[in-house]
Amino acid sequence: MQRIADIRPLLDGIVHWETQETPHGADLTVAEIFRLSGPGQLDFGGDEYAEAPRERLAPSKANPDDSYGWWRLDEGTYLVRYNEMIQLARDQHARLDPLPRLLRAGAQHPSRVLNPPEGTLETLLTVGTGGCHIKENARISRLEVFGIVE
Repeated sequence: MQRIADIRPLLDGIVHWETQETPHGADLTVAEIFRLSGPGQLDFGGDEYAEAPRERLAPSKANPDDSYGWWRLDEGTYLVRYNEMIQLARDQHARLDPLPRLLRAGAQHPSRVLNPPEGTLETLLTVGTGGCHIKENARISRLEVFGIVE
């Protein structure tokens, strides 16, 4: 399996490519955070499947003149939606990992492999006992795409 040299053409919704580009992929940024407000449901065949209900959390600005606000998250599990979306080809997959600074800030999300088609990107975020403050558009994850070298 070979890494794709440039993944920019696969991504939409990039906030600032010069900051997000990495030698082996791209950092992804937070667009929205949701609190899970009830149970999801899984069954054997999928007929009774239901997503966990979610409540969108609004970021708050420290000062009215600030351009961006912060999510002040308490301990718990949240759902993060990224600004970026990806369109993978049949012969591509991607790996999504938490950035080390997310871990050092007291939060984490699972590493996972993305398979086509993917589109909107979301992940579960777990916040530790101390809580975690995340600013709008913060880079929290790294995406690497594998497949045919372009």
